[in-house]
Amino acid sequence: METQNATSNDENLPGSPFLGKKIGNFSDSWTVRWISTTGSTNDDLVAAGRNGAADRLVLVADHQSAGRGRLDRTWEAPHGANLLVSLLFRSVPQFPHALTHAVALAAQSACLEVMLKAGAEVVVELKWPNDLLADGRKLAGILSAAGPLGTTVTSSGESLSTPQFVVVGLGLNVAWAPHEAACLSEFCDNADVDRDAVLELLLKEMDVLLALDPTQLHERYRANLSTLQRDIRVELPQNKYLEGRAVDVDVDGRLVVEDSQGVRSSLDIGDIVHLR
Repeated sequence: METQNATSNDENLPGSPFLGKKIGNFSDSWTVRWISTTGSTNDDLVAAGRNGAADRLVLVADHQSAGRGRLDRTWEAPHGANLLVSLLFRSVPQFPHALTHAVALAAQSACLEVMLKAGAEVVVELKWPNDLLADGRKLAGILSAAGPLGTTVTSSGESLSTPQFVVVGLGLNVAWAPHEAACLSEFCDNADVDRDAVLELLLKEMDVLLALDPTQLHERYRANLSTLQRDIRVELPQNKYLEGRAVDVDVDGRLVVEDSQGVRSSLDIGDIVHLR
């Protein structure tokens, strides 16, 4: 991450380890901080959240030595190549996965805008549960973590048990991608893509998405989810799998799959393969 806009660091944010320098020129509704290298931005923000860090704190790193994907897979990119960022949310909805969906939609919007400015016409899709695809190849992955449970009272007076905070991490391939994956620069004539600019677009879109009511946000996610109405194979734990057609995604984030016998299953975990 370019640091020319970094301001002096006069005070540490709650949490350990130290969370780097403040970065300016982003939306006023977000506090963005940068660190050169860390184990995991998600782990850092979870620690900060447990120590009282405020809502809408963003941590960006040039390199993660202990970055993770789904199912605890290791994930590492060259130093400074990609956008590695985590966002902390204190305002947690009834279905916390909606925050993950919002980050996915915002990342999709940011990527499309960057490509459009470069004159590229590329389809960027959301793949359940947490991937972005460009030209059918993985462009980004998202991983979320929840803080300790607390109690939220709805406008109707109902008490709900929700996490005190949620951290959503994004690894977006900007200048480098693993074998068979995609990165933004390849769709922009291999020009340098400014990661600060991508993050700025993402945060601006997050402001729009977080202002929607839960139904509107769910419908927008549902409309952009390329997994729906496709034949898929779901890799499940313990070497099990399910094949069928993805027919819907519930408001709680579960994918509804209908098999060849017409039996429907609602899944909240599993690796998806889009079948042709």
